[in-house]
Amino acid sequence: MDALSPVTEVIADISEIRAAEADDRAGLLAAAKQAWADVEEKLETRFLAGGSAFEAMEARATAQDAIISALLDHAAEKVFRAANPSTGERFAVIAVGGYGRGLQAPYSDIDLLFLTPYKRASRVEQMVEHTLYLLWDMGMKVGHATRSVDECVRLAKTDMTIRTSLLEERLVWGEAPLWDELRQHFWTDVVNDAGAFMAAKLEERQVRHDSFGDSRYMLEPNVKEGKGGLRDLHALYWIAKHHYAVGDVEDLVKLGVLTKGERRRFRKAADFLYTTRCHLHYWAGRAEERLTFDAQVQIAERMGYADRPHVRGVERFMKHYYLTAKTVGDLTRIICAALEAEQQKPSRFSFSRLVEWKRELEGFTLSGGRLEPTEDNAFRENPSEILRIFAVAEQHDLDIHPGALRLIRRDIKRIDTIRDDPEANRLFLEMLTSDKTPAKALGRLNEAAVLGRFVPDFGRVVAQMQYDMYHTFTVDEHTIRAVGMLRQLESGKLKDVAPVASSVVGQ
Repeated sequence: MDALSPVTEVIADISEIRAAEADDRAGLLAAAKQAWADVEEKLETRFLAGGSAFEAMEARATAQDAIISALLDHAAEKVFRAANPSTGERFAVIAVGGYGRGLQAPYSDIDLLFLTPYKRASRVEQMVEHTLYLLWDMGMKVGHATRSVDECVRLAKTDMTIRTSLLEERLVWGEAPLWDELRQHFWTDVVNDAGAFMAAKLEERQVRHDSFGDSRYMLEPNVKEGKGGLRDLHALYWIAKHHYAVGDVEDLVKLGVLTKGERRRFRKAADFLYTTRCHLHYWAGRAEERLTFDAQVQIAERMGYADRPHVRGVERFMKHYYLTAKTVGDLTRIICAALEAEQQKPSRFSFSRLVEWKRELEGFTLSGGRLEPTEDNAFRENPSEILRIFAVAEQHDLDIHPGALRLIRRDIKRIDTIRDDPEANRLFLEMLTSDKTPAKALGRLNEAAVLGRFVPDFGRVVAQMQYDMYHTFTVDEHTIRAVGMLRQLESGKLKDVAPVASSVVGQ
């Protein structure tokens, strides 16, 4: 095969695995190791030469499927041969979790479900053990569970981790009817409480953010577990799939949950994060997920971010990373809002359908503690309303409805026309000098991309890192936090830790 052939042409050569004798475990293991080593070498070469991360990860999962299937065939046909296997001796091997997604990063774990009949025979247990030890001896990191269909369904009803793993599953080897039975019972008997699942995933996300840093602007972010990282993107898809039973993000466009533009943003975010993660794994030689300062320099170079006048390539790369993380947050709010709206939709003949549980507040609609415009074209016709909705939200300690944020994004260019508008500037200064929570208001404006648009000089430092070890956040995040700190000094909240500064600022 040509060294520059596409990653999609990388396949596992399993001929030597199939040829191994029943009693030659050493020969079987050597053949499997060689087949996998060949695949890994080719995938790395082609990816680093500019191959697609999606294609490389898909090819890796496909090659793993082929090797696992070949080992199981060898076990079934030669080592534990049965002329006519009974029902209890038949089973299926299901890829779940990330492996079930069919996208494997270079050093990711393999998650396998050995799906068995209600009563499993000793032959099944022997084959499972035999296969697992071969995979471990090959150096693969394998997570596994052996369960019946009934056990899977029972556990998935109460364990959200197991339920999530079964959302992304596919058959690798064995009894397709058994796999079909699992899928039917899972989607009929388990997936019926979208609200509880969404709440669990969002709570899980918050716990993860608390652990890995509750800011998408950390200077050494975790690509997988950090805020705005791959796990957030996965959680977004899990929530949507659990509710809508969709097979792809494209289906969310057909259902009207996402616009085509949002679908493109989802795919671009996934492509960038997956590409970054694959490069990070190859650079570290292990399953490294943290973009350390050393890693950032190397990954930026590998991904083609060259230095430019007044800005280093690594700074451009990290700015792209932070903006991508912000996109993930935007999309999460949009999909969760769509799901919440569906769950709150009253029955056709219910009394609540006749009474709209909304009220007007200073020209906006207040629904569920969140503000939105009364008309979809409100921001387009009067751009200063964009600033006013944030001012009203800050004044009354309310949230902005994700639907309103979607409209703001659509009409964001209209802000260019109000930079010199007296009313718009009054609203902005009112939020900046608020005696309540100016940092929160500015943070919201920044998240919605309004602040950088209204104040172009600030827009130039959005997601801009300072490449040293003395700053924890990006320039825009530092600036907003500084405003919040000044407000705390002015209010006297910090007089015990900074008495002199509190006295001076408070005068």
